[in-house]
Amino acid sequence: MADFTLTGLRVVQAVVDTGSFTAAADALGYTQSAVSRQVAAMEAAAGAPLFIRGARGVAPSPAGMVLARRAATVLNEIDAVSTDLAGLQDHVTGRVIIAAFPSAAAVLVPRTLARLGNDHPGLIVEFGEASSPTQLRQLRAHRIDVAVIGVGPDLPAYDFEGLRRDLLLDGGLLLAVPADHRFAGRGTIPVAELRDEPWIVGKGLRDDPQFGAWPTLDHPRIAYAAREWPTRLGFVAAGLGIAVLPELAAPAVPTGVRTVHVDDPAWLGRAAVAVTVRNRSPEVTATVKALRHEAAQLRAVP
Repeated sequence: MADFTLTGLRVVQAVVDTGSFTAAADALGYTQSAVSRQVAAMEAAAGAPLFIRGARGVAPSPAGMVLARRAATVLNEIDAVSTDLAGLQDHVTGRVIIAAFPSAAAVLVPRTLARLGNDHPGLIVEFGEASSPTQLRQLRAHRIDVAVIGVGPDLPAYDFEGLRRDLLLDGGLLLAVPADHRFAGRGTIPVAELRDEPWIVGKGLRDDPQFGAWPTLDHPRIAYAAREWPTRLGFVAAGLGIAVLPELAAPAVPTGVRTVHVDDPAWLGRAAVAVTVRNRSPEVTATVKALRHEAAQLRAVP
């Protein structure tokens, strides 16, 4: 009796998933004849036909359904073995705890965690969301390993003595406006046009910096204040006001919200930085490297 092979099992699963030998060949990068040979070998090993040929392609026979179900389990385990072995060869293992302010947590951090999972499968990464001052307190208390915080002339002057900083993203704030707002079709808005707009602003603990109205406006009109970003952007989408939004969070805006730039020569900008202790472990170094890589990808998006 012929033996089952991993290649054969992958081919059978691909044919079941796609419904044809041709589509399976395209998905796997094989020729159609190679797929046919693998199926024939698996039918020999099973001792029964695996597929029923029809005018619209192929459908698994009862034996084919059994084999495809078992193949999925076997192939998942084989893939897991490959991941585990890669982790043994990777010297970046152990555990790292990263924290970020909410707008960085919306886009930058999830992409970073995905990259770390691919590049360093043996590394266990934990995540926490907190304001910048809270993160710095946690970092000094060794409760987290990497703090992703916001800095800028309108934010507190944080004490970085004994800590190390890496710039991730600099520049900007955007406006989040309703999709039907008069600003929505314009690329850039002069700051003077913001004077009479209603604002949706942040609300939190007294010592935590919040996103208020545009930083250089005097006496802005506050319509609503909400603690969480999804709530604020939901208010914007409903047409209840406009809000300040960090550029790094722009890819996460919901349906019904548009972003525009503001022309304001008096605005000096903000930045997102990664803060760690000076003597970094390999795990922390890898985490900061991944943050910088994903930040560069975000910066490259037009």
